[in-house]
Amino acid sequence: MLGAPFGAEISQAALDALKYVFLALLFLFLARVVRVVVLELRSPALAGAPGAAPAPAGKAPKKGARLRIIEPAERKGESYTLTDELTVGRGGGCAVVIPDDQFVSTVHARLYRRGDDLFVEDLGSRNGTFVNGQKIETPTKLRRGDRVQFGETVGEVQR
Repeated sequence: MLGAPFGAEISQAALDALKYVFLALLFLFLARVVRVVVLELRSPALAGAPGAAPAPAGKAPKKGARLRIIEPAERKGESYTLTDELTVGRGGGCAVVIPDDQFVSTVHARLYRRGDDLFVEDLGSRNGTFVNGQKIETPTKLRRGDRVQFGETVGEVQR
């Protein structure tokens, strides 16, 4: 008999197949890690939602909407004007910086206007963004009195 026994050829082929499967899984894992790092580090100016429609031309959004922090107690009363776009996160480039909340991502969420409407969008945060206690998966329209939670920080929309 020439070469390796029949069983050895099969096991070598199986090992080769497993090697390629392992390499593919490793590649997918690394691609996911790179994606998460890019999402965490991208600047707020690039944090636009894919497929989000631009504001209608010629229609000025209403001003005066604010996000007032109501929890935690040490930040209660802080208020942020909601203009065209506002990012929330631990990162220094965010308009609302929440450095002491370990459950908030570097660039956690954004609040933005489309016409007269105000929306909140989670930007792939680890712990999610909640509106009135419900986790959001897509951009969600906000109304006066809605409570938006980023980590352990809760804000209330005021108009």
